Amino acid sequence: MSLTLDDLRVRTLGDCEYDSPFAEMLSTKRTSPHYVAEDDRVLVDDTVSVLLSHGVPIDRVPSFETAGPRKKIYFDPARTTVGIVTCGGLCPGLNDVIRGIVQELTEHYHVKRILGFRNGYQGLSKDSRHTTMELSLDRVRDINNAGGTILGSSRGAQDPEEMVDTLLIHEIDVLFVIGGDGSMRGATALTEVIDARKLDIAVVGVPKTIDNDLPYTDQSFGFQTAFARATDFIQSVFIESQAAENGVGIVKLMGRHSGFIACYAALSVNDADFVLIPEVPFGLEGDDGLLCRVERHLREHGQVVLVVAEGAGQHLLEASETKDKSGNAKLGDIGLFLKERITTKLSEVGLEPTVRYLDPSYAIRSVPANAYDSVYCVRLAHAAVHAGMAGRTQTVVVRWRRRFVHVPMALITGHRNEIDPDGDLWMSVLEATGQPANIGR
Repeated sequence: MSLTLDDLRVRTLGDCEYDSPFAEMLSTKRTSPHYVAEDDRVLVDDTVSVLLSHGVPIDRVPSFETAGPRKKIYFDPARTTVGIVTCGGLCPGLNDVIRGIVQELTEHYHVKRILGFRNGYQGLSKDSRHTTMELSLDRVRDINNAGGTILGSSRGAQDPEEMVDTLLIHEIDVLFVIGGDGSMRGATALTEVIDARKLDIAVVGVPKTIDNDLPYTDQSFGFQTAFARATDFIQSVFIESQAAENGVGIVKLMGRHSGFIACYAALSVNDADFVLIPEVPFGLEGDDGLLCRVERHLREHGQVVLVVAEGAGQHLLEASETKDKSGNAKLGDIGLFLKERITTKLSEVGLEPTVRYLDPSYAIRSVPANAYDSVYCVRLAHAAVHAGMAGRTQTVVVRWRRRFVHVPMALITGHRNEIDPDGDLWMSVLEATGQPANIGR
């Protein structure tokens, strides 16, 4: 996708007139670690050849606006009401983000009223708009020790006109949306109605996806926790398959479009013999197909372990026309499909297998964030608050090239981050597993 600087401009509600509560912490020196100048930007791509290929002046090279506290802010904290909503599937770290936003708003910006909307966008609908939760420091003090979200969540869109009515009823000035790409599309629809009504309401997103498939971000929050937890299940099937005659272990992990969890988890423990991801098609039949390769590996080593992302091998399954509440096509169960086909194949060649199959999706996404993700979530929360109080809107906060930046919502939902079959991550997986680059293709 070819981007220009204009594509990366972040919307703001207007000029910032109020002194920031961080004024005493902010130095006038550009070298201060707390200082975020309005012209401070982070390059989208810092590769020399790419920079030279743009052929534009340096001040027009595509770059992101840097996140962080400003000297002047748009909203008067004493008169500001904030809303928070969590949407979509669960992910480690949701409570950490909620807690971080509430702490930053309360302790540093001295915002007095923070409301949590229950059960995702459903909580902004006409029928549920009064089931809000007052969020205070005491209410969020230890929620980071638990998985899930204290606000609840749901999938699916709601009428944006109704949702804006809800924001007006509760006198919301800034709404923080914590959710995936579908949630960010819903937030974009909200801002369009807000703009049409000429309202002064900022909408800022903290994007999440356990699959790590968001573009323009170094890593999604919760991802490290997810693949670390996934390693436990890979180790379990490895031990089980090692202890059984003709042992076969299969672990199906999350990854509808991107196989990052499968790859990172497999690399972490290095117990997998085959890793199957959506980005790399594979075939079952023939001497080079997966079934024969599994058979040969089992004869040679006495066991075999496969790690498969949920979106892998969908071309082998019957396509479904049904969709979930988020609008995604329902996937066929590649894990159970492989279990059945591998069992049949090995039985036919006289290797009656002992198959151990695990699908730990819910056990992974519902756990508390680990130490790394907890820190990451808190820093994202701080960046989101700074953006919202400075009047930024229709934007998300992410970390890009180790800096926190503002990215327009349209970009974060424009495409997915996927594993490059010719890239170094997939090469590392091939090296670690010993599997060929092409299986049955």
